[in-house]
Amino acid sequence: MDMVVQIGPQHLALAEPERIRVHTEGEKVVGVDVSMGYNHRGVEKLAERKTYEQDILLVERICGICSMSHPVAFVEAVENIAGVNIPERAQYLRTIIAELERIHSHLLWAGIAAELIGIETLFMYTWRDREFVLDQLESITGNRNHYAWNTVGGCRRDITETHIPQLLTTIDVVERRTEFYVDSFLRNRTIRARLVGTGYLSKEDAQKLCTVGPTARASGYAVDVRKDDPPLAYDRLEFDEIVLDEGDNMARAKVRLLEVFESAKIIKQCVKALRDLPEGDISVAVPEIPPGESVGRYEAPRGEVFHYVKSNGTFYPERVKIRAPTYANMQAVPTMIMGNTLADVPITLAAIDPCFCCTDR
Repeated sequence: MDMVVQIGPQHLALAEPERIRVHTEGEKVVGVDVSMGYNHRGVEKLAERKTYEQDILLVERICGICSMSHPVAFVEAVENIAGVNIPERAQYLRTIIAELERIHSHLLWAGIAAELIGIETLFMYTWRDREFVLDQLESITGNRNHYAWNTVGGCRRDITETHIPQLLTTIDVVERRTEFYVDSFLRNRTIRARLVGTGYLSKEDAQKLCTVGPTARASGYAVDVRKDDPPLAYDRLEFDEIVLDEGDNMARAKVRLLEVFESAKIIKQCVKALRDLPEGDISVAVPEIPPGESVGRYEAPRGEVFHYVKSNGTFYPERVKIRAPTYANMQAVPTMIMGNTLADVPITLAAIDPCFCCTDR
């Protein structure tokens, strides 16, 4: 029997309102319609009415999970217009917080995936360990989310030697626990039955549909701003770009979990660099922003986020345009869902780690 299943705009499984219409023949999905825009808040227009410093705090609030990624991209664009190079110490400071954010985002996703599959214990384990990372973010920045860490020209605060021992201990704990999660996802029969072979996206489709982040890399499409156009301190750091060829939901899970180890590796290198650097400035004075335009890019946990900023020489930007990674990855969702069973739709949608408040802005 042919049927249309409405998911959203209001649905118990959705933390944010969006609508997906799934057309089925029996249990098989034969068509998908995605409607976005239900979470639009007018952030871009609001940014034109606030100063650059106020906009940093505004773009942080586009998404609680990406509240480091958005301001990093925004301040990079503004600093490009102003012709400012931030201190080396500030580059490492930004990198540490950004990678802590990546770890907490990936652990959050792993918990949600486990809950959707029905493994409640794994959900509680991953979120327990995510709390350790959030505790470190709170200890260093003062906030679990919305860190207020960035300013045009550098950082607002430093990481002192008193923070470092507990930070490194937390990273070691998270690495050990993540080994267990990787093993659980790869060996658990229930998880494998739900993830292996479902939500397939070929490398050709990933490129054609302009996917980004773990969604692209799980399909063999190697795209990562940290490697392709290194911001901050990434050009001085050694880490691997996790790229797999399977293209299914299991591959997306593996990419995210393996990236936790790479983020831990990056943080340890940054801490060593901070210890080796002489104490110095963490920000530089920025003159008035001249007329001009630029783009800031950063590899958020879900993929590339970029901010376009146009200045007219006043304290207020003339135009701010934001493209979040989910906006790119949602184009691939119909391809990933088509041909699967209706029961695979929730986990396949979750596999791109969608953030609709980012997408709709």
